[in-house]
Amino acid sequence: MKKFKILLFTCIILFSVTSCFEDMDDNIIDASTEEINDFVWKAMNFVYLYKSEIPNLSDDRFTTTDEYVDYLNSYASPEELFESLLYLPNEIDRFSGIYSNYFDLQNALSGISLSNGIEYNLYYVPGSDTEVFGAITLVLANSPAENLGLERGQIFRAINDENLTLNNYVNLLSSTSYTLNLADYDDNDTSDTNDDDTIVLSGINASLTKVSYTENPVHKTEVLNVNGTSIGYLMYNGFTNEFDNNLNDAFGEFNAAGVSELVIDLRYNGGGSVQTAAYLGSMVTGQFTGEVYSKLFYNENLASNDTNYLFTNSIDGGGSINSLNLSKVYILTTNRRTASASELVINSLKPYIEVVVIGENTVGKTQASRTVYDSPTLFSDTEANPSHTYALQPLIANSTNVNEELVPSTGMVPDIDLSESVTNLGILGDVNEPLLAAAISHMSLSGRSSTFTEELPKLREISLPISALQQDMQID
Repeated sequence: MKKFKILLFTCIILFSVTSCFEDMDDNIIDASTEEINDFVWKAMNFVYLYKSEIPNLSDDRFTTTDEYVDYLNSYASPEELFESLLYLPNEIDRFSGIYSNYFDLQNALSGISLSNGIEYNLYYVPGSDTEVFGAITLVLANSPAENLGLERGQIFRAINDENLTLNNYVNLLSSTSYTLNLADYDDNDTSDTNDDDTIVLSGINASLTKVSYTENPVHKTEVLNVNGTSIGYLMYNGFTNEFDNNLNDAFGEFNAAGVSELVIDLRYNGGGSVQTAAYLGSMVTGQFTGEVYSKLFYNENLASNDTNYLFTNSIDGGGSINSLNLSKVYILTTNRRTASASELVINSLKPYIEVVVIGENTVGKTQASRTVYDSPTLFSDTEANPSHTYALQPLIANSTNVNEELVPSTGMVPDIDLSESVTNLGILGDVNEPLLAAAISHMSLSGRSSTFTEELPKLREISLPISALQQDMQID
């Protein structure tokens, strides 16, 4: 694989993009906001994928130093300047970010966060437009929530004995510590949510405190024997390169068990490392070593760094890849959580093998990013400006498959459209869990078109905010 070449931008090279006017390095910086704004503009001018679409990032935008200084000073904060430089932020670039503390950013990209170990969806209480309840969708391993015995599918109606509403749920659930008041949901033994009875507190409570938590994204592996077929199931929640060997070990288990069918559960996987995504594709297959898996295309300034990621039989520094040599794989998705590197896997495998997608339409993120620092090299924090800790996470490249096909901005359409239901979330990795059951049903048809059409009751869900970092595709 061609490695990403870190460009050593000396001050002369970095500032050459603004050489149409006098060297500004010596005389424009006299305030911290100006200094950071200067970094923001020059970095975006050089690396931003959509630079050519933003007139204010044009190399000839300014003719004098004074004009440039006035421009910087017209923005009250680095965030305001950065946001003004994004291309169609509600449609195309929904993902670039600016961060005032790059240490927090580095932790987040490494899978370290402040967490109590539960992930959840929120819904309107049936018959109400203001009352809210939650359903636990995921309990992270070795977390405070798991230690308390909390499980996927449990319902909560209140926090600290205060019922959840549209007006208070953000404040209540954002607290570092709180008591979760669990409840019972009565569906009245019908699939019609309109006749569901009141959600009643059960009297069971769980006191949770968020801690610094590092998630192993290999959340669960199972080997299922169904009608004599050995099926591998992997719930994988993030392409975090620190855990590449854990991912490879999971495929070693599948290999040892003689797995001939594979289900990869990416329903809560917002993305991560492009290289790890290439490793995963190589683990699923094995028969395409050396062929192009995916491609990255940069803007005109970084075009020399356009990169082909290849199917490979080894992990850098980690030994041989455990490949299954499969010609078909099943991937489970959701519409707001399956993004970027997860979509890259689907898009990159499709030209080579059959990919059966089960779940919901994915997010639609085809672009990759990298952390940019206020340093001579831009991509390294070792020489970062000590006067501030701002960093950018802008989109800098487009990812395609071998046929140079992008993931559509509208997302990838599932082959079997099936949503999770709060009334039947099921146990992850269990043959009766609805999305996995749909995959097994399709397998039993020996490749013929699936007729799996189970209609699960759906309640009105509240769209919780998802940060750009939760849908990141990171260039290592």
